[in-house]
Amino acid sequence: MGTRIVAILMLLQFCFATYAVAGIYCYVDEQGVVHFSNVPTDNRYKLYKASRKPLIKKRKKKVKSFCPSESYYDRHLLRASIKYGLDFALLKAVVKAESNFNPYAVSPKGAQGLMQLMPKTSELLNVKNPFDPEENILAGTRYLKMLMKQFNNNIIFALAAYNAGPDVVSQYNGIPPYPETITYVKRVLEYFRDYKNKIRLSMK
Repeated sequence: MGTRIVAILMLLQFCFATYAVAGIYCYVDEQGVVHFSNVPTDNRYKLYKASRKPLIKKRKKKVKSFCPSESYYDRHLLRASIKYGLDFALLKAVVKAESNFNPYAVSPKGAQGLMQLMPKTSELLNVKNPFDPEENILAGTRYLKMLMKQFNNNIIFALAAYNAGPDVVSQYNGIPPYPETITYVKRVLEYFRDYKNKIRLSMK
C-alpha cells in the first residue's frame, strides 16, 4: 500500500513539473542588447511571456515581438532627428511602418532592422550592423534625408522612394502605381499625424 502511494505521488510530481508555467523573461542591458531567457539568473529580468504548454513538448520556433515599448527608441530617434534635421514624429512613423519597432525584423526581400535597410543601402551608408538600433536609425534617417534632398523636400515622393526606390519615383514623377508603395505612404503619413498629435497633447 505504501509503495503504491509513493508511486502515485511521484507520478503527480512529474505531471506537475511537465505542465508547470514556462516563463520567458527579458531585459535590456546598458548597451541596448536584449536578453531573453527562461531561467532569470539576473534580477534585471522581467516576465515577458508565460505559457502553460507542456515543457516536454517540442515547440515550434516563433519570432518573438520585442519587449521594450516604442518610447525605448526615442533617444535614438531624437538624436537622428537633430543630426539630419528631420521631424522626430516622421522618423518614428517610418520605424512603425517598416518594422513595428522590431530591431531584428527581416523582410522577405532582405530588408533589415528597425528602418528596414536593404543590404545595398547598408553598404552605401557603411552600416556595420543593421540590427543595432542606434546605427540602423542613424543610417535610415540619413538615407531618408538624401531622398528628401533629391526630391526637393517633397515628403510624399521621399517616402515613396524609401519604399520603392528613387529611380522608380523619378520615372513616374510621383508615387508609382504599386499597391504596396501606395499603402506604405498612406500608412506612414497616418502614423506621422498620430505621433504629432500625441506630442501636442503631451505638451499641454
